[in-house]
Amino acid sequence: MAAATTTVGVIGLGSMGLGVARTLCRAGFDTWGFDVRDAAVLELEEAGGHAASSPAALGQKADVVIVLVATADQVRTVLFGEAGAVGAMHEGSVVVASATVPASFAVETAFHLSEHGIHMIDAPVSGGVVGADTGKLSIMASGPDEAFLLAQDVLDAISAKVYRLGPKHGTGSTVKTINQLLAGVHIAASAEAMALGIRAGVDPITLFEVISNSAGASWMFNNRVPHILDGDYAPKSAVDIFVKDLGIVLETGKGHTFPLPLTATAHQQFLAASAAGLGREDDSAVIKVFQMLTGIELPPEKDGK
Repeated sequence: MAAATTTVGVIGLGSMGLGVARTLCRAGFDTWGFDVRDAAVLELEEAGGHAASSPAALGQKADVVIVLVATADQVRTVLFGEAGAVGAMHEGSVVVASATVPASFAVETAFHLSEHGIHMIDAPVSGGVVGADTGKLSIMASGPDEAFLLAQDVLDAISAKVYRLGPKHGTGSTVKTINQLLAGVHIAASAEAMALGIRAGVDPITLFEVISNSAGASWMFNNRVPHILDGDYAPKSAVDIFVKDLGIVLETGKGHTFPLPLTATAHQQFLAASAAGLGREDDSAVIKVFQMLTGIELPPEKDGK
C-alpha cells in the first residue's frame, strides 16, 4: 500500500511512539494516535496527526495499528480491553506489536488477533528516541508474509532496517529480549565504570572521551554517559523499563534452564535504583546507586540537585 492510501494508528505516544507517529506524518501517512496523556496527543496534532478518543476509535480508522506501550498488560488492555482496538478493527488489518514483551505473550496475542481475522507482526524495535524521530529504527520482526505485504511501507517509513526473522510469532520478541540483556548490562556496567573513575579522582569528561574512543566503549556507553555528564535524567528510557525488560530476560532464561549471572546483577542494580525512588528517571540514573553507597560527587543536575 502507498502512504497516500494507508491509514496508520499508533497506540502509546511516549518517547518512542510519538517519534514514530511524527515520522509517519512526515512520510505522508494519514496518522492517528492514542495516549492517556493529553499533552502527547496534542504534540501529535501539532505534527499533523489526528487524535483518537480511545483505542477503539483508532482501530476503526486504521489499516495498520502500531502498539508501542510499555508492558504486556498495557498491550492486552489497549487491544482487547474495554474500548480496545480489536473490536473496532477491520478484518484483514494488521497489528504491528512493538512493545517489549515475553515471546510467549507475543504468540498468545497473535493467536487472539487471528480469531478476529487480524494479522500481527511481532515487531519490537531498537534505536531509541533519535531512531524513532528520524525513521531509523531497527525492527526485529517475525510473522506471516501476508502481514508484511500489507504493512511493509509503514515498516520501511519508520526504520533503517527491518530484520525478517521468519514466520513464527515470538521470534522477534526473543531477539529483542537478547538485545535488552546486552543493553541493560551495558548501561549498568557503564554506570559502574564512570562511578569508579569519579571515585578514583579521574575527570569524568576526560574519562568519557578516552573510553568512548577505546575498546571498552559500547553503544550504550556512548549514548548514556553524556546524560550523566549533562546532569540530565529526564527519561528517554526509564530505570523501571529495565527493571521490566531484564525481568523478561531472566524469566526467559528460567524457561530454558539457562543461567544469566550478568543479567541478574544488572537487574539488581536497576531494582536498587527503583527502590531508591529513581524508577521514573532516565535509566542512566542507575549511577546514583553508587552515589548513595559511596558519596561520589556526580556532575550537577540541570534542576540543581
